Amino acid sequence: MSVQVEYKFLESRPRSNYQQLWVKGRHMRAEVIYRYTVGPEPETPEQVAAEYNLPVDAVLEAIEYCTRNKDLLDAERTRETASIRARGLDQYPNAPRDYNPLE
Repeated sequence: MSVQVEYKFLESRPRSNYQQLWVKGRHMRAEVIYRYTVGPEPETPEQVAAEYNLPVDAVLEAIEYCTRNKDLLDAERTRETASIRARGLDQYPNAPRDYNPLE
C-alpha cells in the first residue's frame, strides 16, 4: 500500500506532459531544484533557495519528493530522451556537431 504524502510547496499540473510535481507558483519541476543539489558540483539547499528566491523548506521538500519518487523521474527522463531521439533533436543542427549522448 502506497503512502499518500501532502506537500506544502509542490503541486501537480494536470495538463502537463509530466506526472512529477512542480514548485507551486513557478514554472519549474521539483526535479530541476533537486538536480542542483546533486552531481559533481552540488549546491546546498540554502544556496539553491537563495538563487531561486525560494524558502529552504521548499528546496528540502523537492529533494525529499525526488528521492522518494526516483522511479517516476527515471521513467520520465527515459521517455523524454526517446522522444528527443525519435524526432532527431539530438542531431545537428538541433544539437552541436560534436554532441555524443554516450559520453
